[in-house]
Amino acid sequence: MQLHGTHHINEHGHLEIGGVDTVNIKHEYGSPVYVYDVALMRERARGFQQAFEDNGITYQVAYASKAFSCVAMSQLAKEMGLSLDVVSGGELMTASKAGFPMEKVHFHGNNKSEAEIALAIELGIGCFVIDNFHEIHLIEQQAAKQQTHVEALIRTTPGIEAHTHEYISTGQEDSKFGFDLTSGQADQAIYRLQQSPSINIKGVHCHIGSQIFETSGFTMAIKKLFDQFVHWQEHLHFTPEVLNCGGGFGIRYVEGDEPLAPEQYVQDMIQSVKQEALRTGMDVPEIWIEPGRSISGDAGTTLYDVGSKKDIPGVRRYISVDGGMSDNIRPALYQAEYEGILANRGHEKADDTFSVAGKLCESGDMLIWNLPLPEVRTNDTLAVFCTGAYGYSMANNYNRLPRPPVVFAEDGESHLVVRGETYEDILQYDLSYVPAKAKTK
Repeated sequence: MQLHGTHHINEHGHLEIGGVDTVNIKHEYGSPVYVYDVALMRERARGFQQAFEDNGITYQVAYASKAFSCVAMSQLAKEMGLSLDVVSGGELMTASKAGFPMEKVHFHGNNKSEAEIALAIELGIGCFVIDNFHEIHLIEQQAAKQQTHVEALIRTTPGIEAHTHEYISTGQEDSKFGFDLTSGQADQAIYRLQQSPSINIKGVHCHIGSQIFETSGFTMAIKKLFDQFVHWQEHLHFTPEVLNCGGGFGIRYVEGDEPLAPEQYVQDMIQSVKQEALRTGMDVPEIWIEPGRSISGDAGTTLYDVGSKKDIPGVRRYISVDGGMSDNIRPALYQAEYEGILANRGHEKADDTFSVAGKLCESGDMLIWNLPLPEVRTNDTLAVFCTGAYGYSMANNYNRLPRPPVVFAEDGESHLVVRGETYEDILQYDLSYVPAKAKTK
């Protein structure tokens, strides 16, 4: 296993994150528990920002909060000088409660409700990323009710498909997201918005996928968009002020994953935009990006307690942990892969192989297949790495398991930022049922 960020093995053979012993974290906060390396998140965010500043480009780096959203994360994003990408009323209210500056919030989503749009306008968000014609109508209605104007980008599907899992590819033409360029939908949307009394269209957005390890897909999308810019300038007298290139920057989950540094993604993107601006005779637009996983993903580690073991001679050795697809559904959902170690025995040689099963009542509840470990004992602490994106965000109460707590670790201190659920929390919304017949007796 490749340690990263502030991860290291201390003199006791224990994994430390942010200068805090993970064995102590598990004892203090329980298990499972999500632990975030705050210093690594700062480093990742700064890498994206620095590349823009070194090139003198006007920019926004918006943390995609769908990867991991809570009040503390929104506060950290504010401290780091990021903008924020939200996709629901819940994420929007999380940002609001955190005191995040609303003018730096971008509201995404393919089916924003009237209530969500009204709330976003009331809170004064900086920008809608409009996904469809129905949304244009809803925004105009709500803006008129509140007697105000809003800023917007339109989301486009440029027909560029990143090399990624088909379930998380979003840039191809056949997508639930955005206005298609090829069919002329984007042209219609721009024309429609130019006539709008309450929406100011600032630019365009595209997102070509997730877990992207190279920049050629971004380059292709940028070129295609600039070709459209020329068309829009000639036929619609519209020149985008903002080009939002989306996110999807990859991280290392397992051996063989080779992501670029944040700076490299941005550097290549800037170079492509400058080349296309020169080719088309246009000004370089303001560039926005939306890293989510690439900020929080490999900063997160989930700690589990090992329980039962099962050996099938000549076939496989299983160990079971006290979580699973309730706290990390990604392996079951789209065969995501992870690495891990015994956090309480980090110096010991991994001379055997185990498959890590969750405790949920599903055969597909497997976190890791064929993980090299030393001989595992009950109550060992298993650390599964790179769970900081879409772990907590997609956590659920299947089998009525409580969702785990979230802890930030930095400078030798741990901070509880999301309290772990209790059985009382799970039951709090349940109501008793008394059949009508019973009421009449």
